[in-house]
Amino acid sequence: MTTPQELKAIVSEGLLSFPITDFDKNGDFNAKTYAARLEWLAPYGATALFAAGGTGEFFSLAPQEYSDVVRTAVQHSKGVPILAGAGGPTRTAIAYAQEAERQGAKGVLLMPHYLTEAAQDGIAAHVEQVCKAVPNMGIIVYNRAQSRLNADSLVRLADKCPNLVGFKDGIGEIEAMVSIRRKLGDRFSYLGGLPTAEVYAAAYRALGVPVYSSAVFNFIPKTAMAFYRAIAAGDSETTNRLIDDFFLPYLDIRNRKAGYAVSIVKAGAKLVGHDAGPVRAPLTDLTEEEVAMLDVLIRKLGPQ
Repeated sequence: MTTPQELKAIVSEGLLSFPITDFDKNGDFNAKTYAARLEWLAPYGATALFAAGGTGEFFSLAPQEYSDVVRTAVQHSKGVPILAGAGGPTRTAIAYAQEAERQGAKGVLLMPHYLTEAAQDGIAAHVEQVCKAVPNMGIIVYNRAQSRLNADSLVRLADKCPNLVGFKDGIGEIEAMVSIRRKLGDRFSYLGGLPTAEVYAAAYRALGVPVYSSAVFNFIPKTAMAFYRAIAAGDSETTNRLIDDFFLPYLDIRNRKAGYAVSIVKAGAKLVGHDAGPVRAPLTDLTEEEVAMLDVLIRKLGPQ
């Protein structure tokens, strides 16, 4: 068992990532290729991996598939710590968190409750109930979409929930992030969680958020690690070159359609020989033209 404070230490440094979830030609979970994916990525040096996260299409997985994904990740991660996504309505999120614990995950990323708007005290109650349902597991709360906690709510949650050890920002409101970072101090580990986080990495590092999760690690792991090391070293020459040559044109493709933040990663994985199958509805796959554009960008980076 990894204690919450041990988990906090693990995710406070290094590069994190979310493995995509493999589906076969019928759209069913493919445990064999998913296991091979985890084994391929393990040696590249990610500090931790999030199974069934946002890039892993948590929102489209059935409960039994979720169990299979987390179990497979834990069994084939080659020692890389596995955290599991959990989300949805409070009781559903609790059930997922408890299942993640049963399957041997080291911690939980608590994703949005989805759809309905809620007040600060309601969102805080949601987070508190999940934390108290798995008191021995470290929880990282993902501020995104309808689930947005402010600094005052997080301070109160930190006092009530000793296993709430991390805050991941997927919104990008600098004023709010500064307030949270200043008021919570070292109580949390802070993670950058905007889509294609590399584009924001330098700015977030300046805010005291040096860690982020990389989706492109799924298909260009060598480049993803090189970019992270350059950010950590203050090597702006390398980061600016990669942003200009790869990330900005990559964003041009990703931003063509809602949901492409996941779809483009699956397209990239297929192009480098690690096909994870199609995305599930309501997401849509890239067009052939867009895949060809992505292929050009990947080839310019060289072998991964």
